[in-house]
Amino acid sequence: MAIKQANNRSFLQGSDWPIEKLPGLSPEEQLKLQNCGIMTTGELVKQGKTPEARLALASKLQVNIQYVSKWLALADLARIPTVGTQYCGLLLHAGVISVSQLGEIPTHRLHQQIMRLQVATLQRRDLCPAIELVQQWSQQAKVIANW
Repeated sequence: MAIKQANNRSFLQGSDWPIEKLPGLSPEEQLKLQNCGIMTTGELVKQGKTPEARLALASKLQVNIQYVSKWLALADLARIPTVGTQYCGLLLHAGVISVSQLGEIPTHRLHQQIMRLQVATLQRRDLCPAIELVQQWSQQAKVIANW
């Protein structure tokens, strides 16, 4: 098991995305982040580790702290390879705000939350990720959360 976990860790460590791939960022916001030396989601997560650091970053970027908190939550979730920038926004809208929280939520419950969200907002069940994918998110989140 330790070998498999080590292999998972090396695979999971590669989940760093260009900042412009983060959903919901305007070109102006992307430029502000890049001007502060934040080119990737990993760099954003590193610079926003503590509440004080997030406040300092918001001040430096001249944006509301709520924006920085949202971007950090998205960047944190995007660290999970099977989530990435494709599903981090969906998870955030479903109420998941961190990798550790994702690892703790029962898979079936999270799948139901996502299904309700898809039906409520898009009136479509077919766009909901498969339960197997949600299970992968949870398993990978547990590995990442334990680092």
